[in-house]
Amino acid sequence: MSLTDILSPSDIAAALRDCQAPDSFSPKKFFQISGMSKKSSSQLKEIFRILDNDQSGFIEEDELKYFLQRFECGARVLTSSETKTFLAAADHDGDGKIGAEGIDYFKYK
Repeated sequence: MSLTDILSPSDIAAALRDCQAPDSFSPKKFFQISGMSKKSSSQLKEIFRILDNDQSGFIEEDELKYFLQRFECGARVLTSSETKTFLAAADHDGDGKIGAEGIDYFKYK
């Protein structure tokens, strides 16, 4: 399964266009534009699984900086500041990674 099986390619493209400039990435806005905020919990879990590049059950800082590239190969890498802000917001237990407990962060409802 790929992200385009769950999200519209045109919505993904619009979300990526919105955050092309360094330090312009807003997770909340990205999730809204891409359509992630409207997905069911099971769809979000599948998106999370796809984003978990090493399939460890967690999204670590290393993976998170390449977040946009999981949506499109040519997308930019998140800046250090964007990565740290994103991680801090979704890392509910402070272990330095996003696990299943952070899945609700992806919903933004």
